[in-house]
Amino acid sequence: MATHETEGSPLDSSSLEKRASPVGDGKPLAAGDVEAAPEPSGFQWFGGRNTAIGPRIAPVADSVRSETSSIEGGVSSSEDILHKQLAKEDGCAIQYRTCSWPKTAALLFSEYICLAIMSFPWAYSVLGLVPGLILTIFIAATVLYTSLVLWQFCLRHPEVRDICDIGQMLFWGHRWAWWATAVMFILNNTFIQGLHVLVGAEYLNTMVTSGGPRCSTVVFSVVMAIISWLSSLPRTFDLLSKFAVASALFTFISVILATIFAGIQDHPAGYDAAMGEPLVRAVPVPGTTFCCWHECLLEHQLHFHRPDHAPELHCRDAQPPVRDFPKALWACTIGEIIVFSIVGAVIYSNVGNQYMTAPAFGSLSDEVHKKVAFSFMIPTLIFLGVLYAAVSSRFVFFRVFETNKRHINEHTVIGWASWAGILFAAWVAAFIIAEVIPIFSSLLSLMSSLFDSFFGFIFWGVAFLPHAIRRQGRWIWTP
Repeated sequence: MATHETEGSPLDSSSLEKRASPVGDGKPLAAGDVEAAPEPSGFQWFGGRNTAIGPRIAPVADSVRSETSSIEGGVSSSEDILHKQLAKEDGCAIQYRTCSWPKTAALLFSEYICLAIMSFPWAYSVLGLVPGLILTIFIAATVLYTSLVLWQFCLRHPEVRDICDIGQMLFWGHRWAWWATAVMFILNNTFIQGLHVLVGAEYLNTMVTSGGPRCSTVVFSVVMAIISWLSSLPRTFDLLSKFAVASALFTFISVILATIFAGIQDHPAGYDAAMGEPLVRAVPVPGTTFCCWHECLLEHQLHFHRPDHAPELHCRDAQPPVRDFPKALWACTIGEIIVFSIVGAVIYSNVGNQYMTAPAFGSLSDEVHKKVAFSFMIPTLIFLGVLYAAVSSRFVFFRVFETNKRHINEHTVIGWASWAGILFAAWVAAFIIAEVIPIFSSLLSLMSSLFDSFFGFIFWGVAFLPHAIRRQGRWIWTP
């Protein structure tokens, strides 16, 4: 039985016409050609069914050409490629294009409404309240624009399967670019998995006092890895989006409780009369170093940057109409700004510079309050690692069975055994990372410096440049 819901046949001609306006004349292109399509009249901020698709930047890559070739032997238009992808999944037991924009928004919310929110009070204590709020809004707006560039890129090139195909396309079709992007993609996701194994183990170690700290942390890391592996087994984002809703909801409750507890406590944890009452500043404390500023900038960037699997949410799993993707981006960005700013500002205002910790749960003086608030974070500690593991494993899984689609789209013993085995290997690697780098802040800083600057901003800045050049050589500030 299919694992998604549809209204009528997905290949009904009238429904396809409603999903998207045609691009070009719909005729196949000769190999190596770049599609000649009408330019959008301007930047289309919110998407929608009437969104025009701009011209292709590059021809279809050789690695995916076999999947997009027409009967006549040419390369199909962007619209035709999308229709062919829908046709290939029609009637399959497992269908991947099942992620509507509300489900995509739920997945994005689950990634950003997470434990990282509780580091914003610390960032505001370093930056000062006013610069901190300004930086929050500025980075959120920058990431939103960057995400819209990604959306336009995927609209023009619907055949790309993930960020690795995009990397190859951006670097003139060279295969080394695909492999370089793939290595960074897998490492980034595995490091994030390791981070959640580490945090989950620390939480369990905090709640359970028996067995000795060192032994318990290792044992709990194994427990977290096993739980996460079992939770990763669903193969479609449609199913994961249901977990995402619960994860985001519980995390929201957690940060709201922490904010309330910070406001009602008499004094923050570690209060000392000699150090004085909590100090709250609108601007940075004199003597704040560039390194501190840069660390806060990296943390903001880490929290806001769109994940490296965002192309997969759009290109491979988006349920038509794919032009609605910006709705998910806008919903997520607005929610981020509101939640991050309020939680960061309120907790900082009640805790102050002297007693601030990261994450801010450590600034709660009442142990019961601390454990209650932190306990609601359990679903997101599991789910975020699960999501990144699923993305990495799908990347490998789709390549392993690239020439045998039956194991991808049908329930087969080989398919499910391979899927479980790939996931198991991913979580073993994550466990090793968590044990090799067992310090939360060190692992977070390493991830941000190695991967997030590149995938969050630089990569899509490179994607922007060909868009501008394709507009008849004119440099403009719209995708």
